[in-house]
Amino acid sequence: SLGDVSRFATSFTDLSEVNHYLSLNVSSALSLTAAVLSVFPRRPGLRRTVVNISSLCALQPFPSWVLYCTGKAARDMMFRVLAVEEPDLRVLSYAPGPLDTEMQVQARVNTGDPNLRSTISTMQAQGQLLTCEESSAKLIKVLLEDSYQSGAHLDFYDL
Repeated sequence: SLGDVSRFATSFTDLSEVNHYLSLNVSSALSLTAAVLSVFPRRPGLRRTVVNISSLCALQPFPSWVLYCTGKAARDMMFRVLAVEEPDLRVLSYAPGPLDTEMQVQARVNTGDPNLRSTISTMQAQGQLLTCEESSAKLIKVLLEDSYQSGAHLDFYDL
């Protein structure tokens, strides 16, 4: 989830608010992934792949998006560790690009940083947002080619 993007890092003084966000977006991803992998343990003939939906925000700081950037960076590292720990497991962190979704609407309306809000709004106005179908087609192609390094972070625009 996007979380509260209307405020800057120094305003997040409520530990329970931060913990709630990280629990929903990081801790639950770890627990859910571990649970699914325990149902499908390593065995001959079974090919396992885990895809983490990532973001450019995992790699670059966006002002007023401290929770989102932190969550995405933590998830990317979590899945990189999983790739090292489970060498027979294929792990990919895929950044789908700026998608035309309800989350994008929330970002345009609620982003606290005026420059970032303007950039996001301009992208939408100029038709630069991707459809979910465009991005998912590229993800499927990457998964079928299976030439990425396990644990890699791949962005729509880098493929």
